Amino acid sequence: MSIASQEPALSTPVYFVTCPKGIEYLLADELAGFGLETVRHSPAGVWVQGELAAGYRACLWSRLANRVILQVADINGDTDDALYEGVAGLDWQQHIDPATSFRVVFIGQNRAIRNTQYGAQRVKDGIVDSFRAKGLARPSVATRDPDLTVSARLHRDRLFLGIDLSGHSLHMRGYRTEKGIAPLKENLAAALLLRAGWPDIAAAGGDFADPMCGSGTLLIEAAQMALDIAPGRRQERFGFEKWPGHQPEVWMALRQEAERRAHDGRQGRVPKIAGFDADARVIATAWKNIQRAGLEGVVHVEARPVNEFRLDGEGWADHGLVLTNPPYGERLSERAELSGLYQSLGEAVTSAVPGWRLGVFTGAPEFGRSIGLRSFKQYRLFNGKLQTQLLLFEVRPDNAVAPRDPDAPATVRPRIANPERAAMLANRLKKNRKTLGQWARKQDIGCYRLYDADMPEYALAIDLYEGRVHVQEYAPPKTVDERAARERLAEALAVIPEVLEVPSEQVVYKQRQRQAGTRQYEKQSQTEEFFTVHEHGCALKVNLRDYLDTGLFLDHRSVRRWIGEHARGKRFLNLFCYTGAATVHAVVGGARESLSLDMSKTYVAWAQDNLALNGADVRRHRVEQADCLAWLAEPAQGRGVFDLIFMDPPTFSNSARMDGVLDIQRDHPVLVRQAMARLAPEGLLIFSNNFRRFRLDATLEDEFEVEEVTAQTLDRDFQRNARIHRCWHIRHQL
Repeated sequence: MSIASQEPALSTPVYFVTCPKGIEYLLADELAGFGLETVRHSPAGVWVQGELAAGYRACLWSRLANRVILQVADINGDTDDALYEGVAGLDWQQHIDPATSFRVVFIGQNRAIRNTQYGAQRVKDGIVDSFRAKGLARPSVATRDPDLTVSARLHRDRLFLGIDLSGHSLHMRGYRTEKGIAPLKENLAAALLLRAGWPDIAAAGGDFADPMCGSGTLLIEAAQMALDIAPGRRQERFGFEKWPGHQPEVWMALRQEAERRAHDGRQGRVPKIAGFDADARVIATAWKNIQRAGLEGVVHVEARPVNEFRLDGEGWADHGLVLTNPPYGERLSERAELSGLYQSLGEAVTSAVPGWRLGVFTGAPEFGRSIGLRSFKQYRLFNGKLQTQLLLFEVRPDNAVAPRDPDAPATVRPRIANPERAAMLANRLKKNRKTLGQWARKQDIGCYRLYDADMPEYALAIDLYEGRVHVQEYAPPKTVDERAARERLAEALAVIPEVLEVPSEQVVYKQRQRQAGTRQYEKQSQTEEFFTVHEHGCALKVNLRDYLDTGLFLDHRSVRRWIGEHARGKRFLNLFCYTGAATVHAVVGGARESLSLDMSKTYVAWAQDNLALNGADVRRHRVEQADCLAWLAEPAQGRGVFDLIFMDPPTFSNSARMDGVLDIQRDHPVLVRQAMARLAPEGLLIFSNNFRRFRLDATLEDEFEVEEVTAQTLDRDFQRNARIHRCWHIRHQL
């Protein structure tokens, strides 16, 4: 059913109240308490109806809403002319005083309106022309700090017009002008407190603490909730104050009621509320926010690491809520430390506040296993666009479980449970070793893939690195019984050393899961166990243990060989160079000069070592740390022109060192065009990536000569896995 067909009658004011995605039903319950009846739910909002006083109350008291929009009309918007005529035909004098200023906020698109700026322009023109048609002075338009905001939402060819009574996003309470490293919006913080049961805990005399409080948002929201302080109490201005339908006496009565309730809220027991953070700088910010919120003496914060969490002083209740928003590990450099952080949190809370409730809001819910408690409730939410969960735990001994690092590979003892099945794997490995081994020796290849899930029972990738074995298990889908999968893995780990005639300590096992961005580059352990392998006359440094990948992408071997065969006398550029293996081939192949770029200091140093192994002249063959996105975005003039460019970006990356976020499907047209700007007229760009659903933008084929060469880049050992990467040769049109 369309939105338009569900529109309620307009005898009672109708509002669209927006909120963060995932808390719509919480918002509907809250609005019902203000006297607003739910008409229907919508993604990131709720349609409600009720008297104007109830709309005012939502602006003043809603802890969850972003905006409260009073509906004016919904009109046909299937064409830009129909949209304009519908807007111009409305009586805007009821809503906009000619002496005031307004702006239009337009959301949505359809076949006729594909640009929100154009949509806003058409609505603005319609409003202004409605005044002119009646011979009236027109109101002025102000994109900043207007007296009134008109909301225009286009959905399924219907345009919903309204007056934004809030005037600003209600999540901004006025106490937070500075932010922590990862600020949590105030209304999302309030939603977490409601989901965690804080109002009932506070009413029963419980207290509150946050061991990783950042800039103090959860603390302040918890205090305001417990003390019955209206979240809009300190706002100086709302969007309805210059609206012609405004009822000042109703609003004044609501403001006075809020003041009385804030006074009464401090007359009973005031809960003890404390926050801690290891970063003294964000604690300083939290103190300023607490002072602006008028909560000195109610909320206490101090610098203290999570493993030292405790509640000092007397008077703490024997029950309460610990609620915190720890790091999610979205930055690659953070994730390796998360398991220890979450385990420290669990240990500290269990020791300090037995009998309390613990809530953990996280974008990495798998690390809840490291806390050491059994979660009794999980709520799916969104922090912006990031999917998150709120995990709730009761801090009791009977809820204790063994902490587990979700990123740690499972310990599997080699054991053969099914000899017949294990014999089939052994025979396949022997056969592959004979045929592929002969091929590799003839091709001067020291490292190759021996087995790639050839048998569905054993979902493994087995690579040989000159006498050492690298085994990666493809993580089984949830439909596969975990015990059966571990049994087959145990069989494989028993068979592999025997068949390949290597000591078991030279077999390295990892579990391979789908990785976001450059997660495969993240350090897994600290052995520093490097050794040198050889490929088509090149020496390359690898490490099988310390990283998910080894420093050498075997599937790109034939691409590297092609580069070496065609690099003589050329200027070579290697973007997202990783450990520089392609550059080594270019240097050995006679490249005149080269530049290799990567944002990781670790891999820049690794690439420099690889070049040194092959006698490269550092004056002509440079490796530099750089964000390739930023480097490519700079003007090409003066940055050098190259005859041969290799670009193999990650599928997705949000590394802390990058200025932006890379999504290869979205961003590759820009990357390719920027790389082509640095390519000599007769040069070649080799563009590759390993995103399985990747589609090359068709407009690139209109601008350049594009040839897909994927089939030619798969050596014999990767022909079973034809989707492991995609590769194109791109040239200027001559």
